[in-house]
Amino acid sequence: MTYTLSHHIDGQLQASNSPRKSELYNPATGEIIGHVPLADLSEVDKAVAAAKKAFPAWADTPPVKRARTLFKFKTLIEQNLEELAMIVTREHGKTIEDAKGSIIRGLEVVEFMCGAPNLLKGSFSDEVGPGIDCYSLRQPLGVCAGITPFNFPAMIPLWMFPAAIVCGNTFVLKPSERDPSCSMRLVELAYEAGLPQGVINVVHGDKVAVDAILTHPDIAAVSFVGSTPIAEYVQQTAIAHGKRVQAFGGAKNHAIIMPDADVEQTADAIAGAAFGSCGQRCMAVSVAVAIGDEVADKLVARIAEQAKRLRIGPGNQPNIDMGPLVTPQHYAKVKSYLDLGVEEGAKLVVDGRDFKHTDYPNGFYLGANVFDHVTPSMRIYKEEIFGPVLCIVRVSSESEALNLINTHQYGNGTAIFTRDGDSAREFARRVQAGMVGINVAIPVPVAFHSFGGWKRSIFSDLGMYGSESVQFNTKLKTITARWPTGIRHQSAYVMPTHE
Repeated sequence: MTYTLSHHIDGQLQASNSPRKSELYNPATGEIIGHVPLADLSEVDKAVAAAKKAFPAWADTPPVKRARTLFKFKTLIEQNLEELAMIVTREHGKTIEDAKGSIIRGLEVVEFMCGAPNLLKGSFSDEVGPGIDCYSLRQPLGVCAGITPFNFPAMIPLWMFPAAIVCGNTFVLKPSERDPSCSMRLVELAYEAGLPQGVINVVHGDKVAVDAILTHPDIAAVSFVGSTPIAEYVQQTAIAHGKRVQAFGGAKNHAIIMPDADVEQTADAIAGAAFGSCGQRCMAVSVAVAIGDEVADKLVARIAEQAKRLRIGPGNQPNIDMGPLVTPQHYAKVKSYLDLGVEEGAKLVVDGRDFKHTDYPNGFYLGANVFDHVTPSMRIYKEEIFGPVLCIVRVSSESEALNLINTHQYGNGTAIFTRDGDSAREFARRVQAGMVGINVAIPVPVAFHSFGGWKRSIFSDLGMYGSESVQFNTKLKTITARWPTGIRHQSAYVMPTHE
């Protein structure tokens, strides 16, 4: 039995008028389980119009009342965590525990944003001049939009729309057409929490919908997470149409293994970071840089052992370590990189290309893959693969390892494994990446800090969530005021000063 999704516009489900649609898969079985409509321009217009209509009243709602609605939403997510995780697993393929973990990380952002009344406080300066006070306000932008990727169908929407709406904006969400059902359920829960009609709207679609969002005159700001080429396109197009934009792109995250590291513990951490979620996350460790052949040999042996022992299967089954890739197209892309790596001369120590699940031979399963003796000239090193593929690069010194990271086009996240505090401190200061882990393989910041990479991993000035999210979702207004005091002032024709 297949299902067909609707848009969610002006507080209610609305069937699409567009004849275009995309297939939804269960990656674990390879079956088509549903269809998602691909919106035309009129449907995007309708969603934006609903958000624009809802904006004045929502912006005038006291921040504490907006925050209370968000707190109810947080409670509903907690109460429906199992259901939400099952939806993610059904359409994305993540294991249930991984799906739950991603939702909880999104929930932490919702929890942080419940403190918006404090975060939105302005500042006040008394008597900046004779009888003159100066104060600032942070006010909402208007209609904001979010374009989210397939790899975190709950977490990344939760990074975007709760921050936007609690700041007083209204929102149009365009979730990934590969796994949009969890986003739809989240929006239903937001309305169940008491959100007024039209504050959040969902339109499904492809490039047609994206371009409509990027060019729409009534959208003030756009948030995006996805690949680097599209992030750059989103940034350039949105800015050209007068919008504020934050766009996050791809990654090639390196982990440096120092000679003094606990190699077994490090290898276990890197294996989890490389193969968790089938490698489909922008903070996955995809390059392990071993300093010295002795470290490299031990590391490769341990990671290979871990890779071969992975329990691979449907994410809704117990004790599964790694599920399938999201679609047959993505499966083919990742597999082509494995063939390319062999052609380029890397040593494929663990080859997962021929993995087939006994019970689900049509599922999009790929075993874990480990390349050794990878060099910086290889495409498997330069490009983001976004699958369960780990490249081992051997170097002779810490400075050589640092140079690899600093000269790579991406600068999302990185990590160093060491017992030496001086080495760790110097690495953290000098590395050209936005998020750094010290003996932490996946250094995704907690909700009260902000997420963001460097170089071609980010196309914006402000990070996602945390205090920078409040800055992104509001505009600053500064007011200088003087009230009549009975003192008559003469006309002045020069720049006012404190003298």
